[in-house]
Amino acid sequence: MIRRRHAAAYQQTLTSTLYVMTQHSNFLNNNSPCMTSKQTGDKWLGELLGGHPVRCHNAFRMPQQIFFDLLRTLEQNHGFQGSRRTATREVLAITLYVLSHNECIRIASERFQHSTETTSRYFSAGIRALVRLAEVIIVPEEGYFASTPPEIAEDTRYMPFFKDCIGAIDGTHVHANVPVRNKVPYIGRHGTTTQNIMAVCDFNMCFTFAMTGWEGSAHDSRIFNFAISDPKYCFPHPPRGKFYLVDAGYPLQRGYIKPFPDTRYHLPDFARGNRLVEGLREVFNQSHSSLRSVIERTFGVWKKKWAILRDMPSYSFKKQTQIVLATMALHNFIRRHPSRMDPDFTEGETMGTGAGADTRRQSEACIDTAGGMDEMIALRNSIAQQLYESRSWNSQERQSRFLEEDTEVNKMVCVVHVTVSTTGPNKRA
Repeated sequence: MIRRRHAAAYQQTLTSTLYVMTQHSNFLNNNSPCMTSKQTGDKWLGELLGGHPVRCHNAFRMPQQIFFDLLRTLEQNHGFQGSRRTATREVLAITLYVLSHNECIRIASERFQHSTETTSRYFSAGIRALVRLAEVIIVPEEGYFASTPPEIAEDTRYMPFFKDCIGAIDGTHVHANVPVRNKVPYIGRHGTTTQNIMAVCDFNMCFTFAMTGWEGSAHDSRIFNFAISDPKYCFPHPPRGKFYLVDAGYPLQRGYIKPFPDTRYHLPDFARGNRLVEGLREVFNQSHSSLRSVIERTFGVWKKKWAILRDMPSYSFKKQTQIVLATMALHNFIRRHPSRMDPDFTEGETMGTGAGADTRRQSEACIDTAGGMDEMIALRNSIAQQLYESRSWNSQERQSRFLEEDTEVNKMVCVVHVTVSTTGPNKRA
């Protein structure tokens, strides 16, 4: 009886196994076409490129003209090409679609009507081309260091005090997807796995240098010292007499000015409450924070535009760093395009700032690692003194103008009163 029962169970198991294997074999050997939609990827792309600009911007985070110019640049200068069956513009569209919306390869395959293997291969080809573009576009513009940036020269809040400033430096964190065994070094202060990226930007909200691939737990000053000390990274060192703005987490050395320690610094701190800005240190820190906020706004536009940075898929870590560089290259290409008609940058120019920095760094000590600390302290004190005197003079001038206007108003009131007093009795008579 027991033997019969075991034989029946064995027979049932064997039958089920054979059925599953047969179904799986039929699935693998099914050669019928899968992507059969009449709305092919190239047809959908042609509709977008010939349609309303908002549709193209929503799909690829750029208008049609910038898309065509980017395609031409990649084809002519960076060896970007499609295949016999797929146009180059569609390969670029696949890359931008994934970067813009953080869509998985399966969803992108359905959108463009290609197999997942083909879509993945095209996406990788697009990333490699954009990384080659990054090598020539994430650099200072020619002649930028020779003159005062127009964003400073045309703003009385910063001119002439910061006329020799050429940009700002800061670090930011991008989500990283790493194996469990390697997670610990990449866990940042918010408890998530990230890669720490050091970036330099100019006052046009363009990246001029980027160091990617560092663990989320790495300190900003460590990445900074590594970047400026190794010539192979081609860091854009400030010329003699020029300087970058950095926060308190960086060393104080020649060419880099940080705020006064143990003093209010971030813009929300000045906006909060009714306390006025007092003393040399606070006046300098407020102007320093306001001007350096350009890099916070640059990070904000960059991360808003490319959704893949907020939740990185499980690509290899090398590919994740390439995606970061690719999106930075796209950021610069859009910003430096002659049209300058991108709504994300327009919003970023007036974006609120100061909330993203780490206030805990303000109490860190000054560390002179490459000489020039005394020189930069003297320069900082000189700028602070000029700012304070300018603000005091402007305050006195406003008060003087207010008193003059108040005197004129009082005179007018007296004249009207005298006129009414002299004409009133005659009218009654």
